[in-house]
Amino acid sequence: MAAVPPPLGTAGSYAVLGTNSVPDAGTVVCTSSVIDGNVGSTFTSISNTGCTISGAIDTPIASTVVADFGNAYSAVDSLNPACDGVVPITSATLAPGVYCAPAAVTLGAGVIFTLSGTANDVWVFRIGTLGTGALTGTGFQVVMSSSAQACNVYWRTADAATLTDSDFKGTILSGAAITTTRGSYEGRALSSTNVTVTNAAPMLGCAASASITVNKSFSPVSGATVPVALTCTSG
Repeated sequence: MAAVPPPLGTAGSYAVLGTNSVPDAGTVVCTSSVIDGNVGSTFTSISNTGCTISGAIDTPIASTVVADFGNAYSAVDSLNPACDGVVPITSATLAPGVYCAPAAVTLGAGVIFTLSGTANDVWVFRIGTLGTGALTGTGFQVVMSSSAQACNVYWRTADAATLTDSDFKGTILSGAAITTTRGSYEGRALSSTNVTVTNAAPMLGCAASASITVNKSFSPVSGATVPVALTCTSG
């Protein structure tokens, strides 16, 4: 059975989202990083030390965003109740599908997940299916193969997600804090508590695809079909 992406709703517009309801140092802490996308926090500000954020900074976020995150977090499991395999702890090439771990998962240096598929394929990783379990990656890599897309990868963790010196791909929906230190990140970091970002490489979000409109005037007016070629030189 094909993996089903959770409906993110308004939460999907954020690259980084902290939805903590208990006041502390701040739900989003960014240090010496570049975040290419929107950032949202339930508090009235984020902690920004030397960060460049290309998108909007929403503080506080609307209650609908928090609700949409909660719905999406629950939907990961309900929409993907059957597991196609276990989350490996060694390097593996993984076909599209649902991969589960009953408890915590630790992925060490040199471990590479190669996700091979089409642009429409989806991967779902469920960490802590028995109720508790964190994701810890140190020197871990996720590699997209063929035309597979990082924004079609979803990680649901019962507890925290901690990534250090890792090249990560996908959207994390975390039951606790998300902490990413150095390495690279392409996707979304969406947490039920706090997000701390200290990355050397830019953190790339999952913004909606841009649309391009091409207009051409003809003289004299003609109803003929005219081929148009577009070349992308960057991005």
